[in-house]
Amino acid sequence: MADSYHGACFCGAVEIEVTGAPEGMGYCHCRSCRSWSGGPVNAFTLWKPEAVKVTKGADQIGEYHKTEVSYRQFCKLCGGHLLTRHPPLGMIDVFSATIPDLKFEPGVHVNYQETVLPPMQDGLPKFKDFPAEFGGSGEMA
Repeated sequence: MADSYHGACFCGAVEIEVTGAPEGMGYCHCRSCRSWSGGPVNAFTLWKPEAVKVTKGADQIGEYHKTEVSYRQFCKLCGGHLLTRHPPLGMIDVFSATIPDLKFEPGVHVNYQETVLPPMQDGLPKFKDFPAEFGGSGEMA
């Protein structure tokens, strides 16, 4: 049986489960993620859609589409952020804070050209936008 991890929104009305291992983990520095997360960087975990399941409170999930690339989902009761569906990528970003028992092991920085932080000396690749396989230029920042 694959590992599974459970998480919830801020008030607990919505619960999710992710199964297996994420396809990737990292940090996004884009203005949209910073604004949405309320922080200087967003820690993401990417999953195949079949690995993500809402186990409670699906009727309490709201969704906002700023673009057709990111469908951001949140709890309608507390406003707690849960995940972002990325239809063009066929992936779901479950915010790392939503699944606290998953050990966060970042492998990449994306949209690093938009960072507001001092240069990060963590040895991870820093893409100007996205890796080429995710529709970006593949250029390093």
